[in-house]
Amino acid sequence: MAKILVTGGLGFIGSHTVVELINSGYEPIIVDDLSNSDPKIMDQLAKIIGYKPPFYKLDLCDEQGTKELAKKEPDIAGIIHFAAFKAVGESVQQPIKYYRNNFYSLLNILNAYDGKPVNFVFSSSCTVYGQPDVLPVTESAPVKTAESPYGNTKQIAEEMLKDMQTAGSSYKVISLRYFNPVGAHSSALIGELPIGVPQNLVPFITQTAIGKREKITVFGDDYSTLDGSCIRDYIHVVDLAKAHVAALKLMEAETFKGYDVFNIGTGTGSSVLEVIRAFEQSTGQKLNYQIGPRRGGDIEQVWGDVNKSKNILKWQTELDLDTMMQSAWEWEKYIAQNPL
Repeated sequence: MAKILVTGGLGFIGSHTVVELINSGYEPIIVDDLSNSDPKIMDQLAKIIGYKPPFYKLDLCDEQGTKELAKKEPDIAGIIHFAAFKAVGESVQQPIKYYRNNFYSLLNILNAYDGKPVNFVFSSSCTVYGQPDVLPVTESAPVKTAESPYGNTKQIAEEMLKDMQTAGSSYKVISLRYFNPVGAHSSALIGELPIGVPQNLVPFITQTAIGKREKITVFGDDYSTLDGSCIRDYIHVVDLAKAHVAALKLMEAETFKGYDVFNIGTGTGSSVLEVIRAFEQSTGQKLNYQIGPRRGGDIEQVWGDVNKSKNILKWQTELDLDTMMQSAWEWEKYIAQNPL
């Protein structure tokens, strides 16, 4: 089995991707510094897949430690790089924290395996588009000034990877521009597990429904959308995890050369208020929410054209918004009854 290094592999998207890698015949090796994840997720993974994958506790900003990792695991076929901070609002408040972590971790892992034929999947984001002029946004849309330091780290990282390819790197690289991952595994054994106050909408919804939070604040109802709230393309995390497997398989083909980028979403936008209503309707749980001021760094509306992913990556989503909400709620109930 081909070994795949999964950085940030105990996080929300990383843990679900580990499951899908195993389902597809790969051997994942997990690297995580546990700064935004819980080591008990390893036990949860074992319940799903039947064993605990190899795990290294490591901050990839540690250059020497990352080089030592490459010596211990020299024969990997691919890297899926999730190890980055990802909260838009926090990045506006603490930009240096984001620039340091998101750049150093990427540079160190690239340098550690430099010269080896590695298939590299980069966890990018639709935030690279800024506020698009045309919707749905395609991969060829002009990249505009980022609305947040987080978005800027993804823009610059993509440029770094593309420049590396132009210079003749041994890596093959695919950047996956995610839209908004939500939901949880159908087993309800893994899901989004924010540390402290959630920075994303859906865990705030589920924590409010379970009683951990008093209410939800909708950041703005005066945008130029049908109900005034921001619009995003929400994608089930299991569908998203499968996109990483599809990216690896594409790069394994002799015909794939160099670098490419793909939108990873449903191709449909939903507003914040629509997501709240979808949760209430699919779970029967009423939510306490209020309208607040706009939040710095937020884009008004964005959703993606996913035809390139369908035609070239041979991937598309299968799970709808109701399934996303139901699975996220089942996960929230599970961890309420089985605290990690």
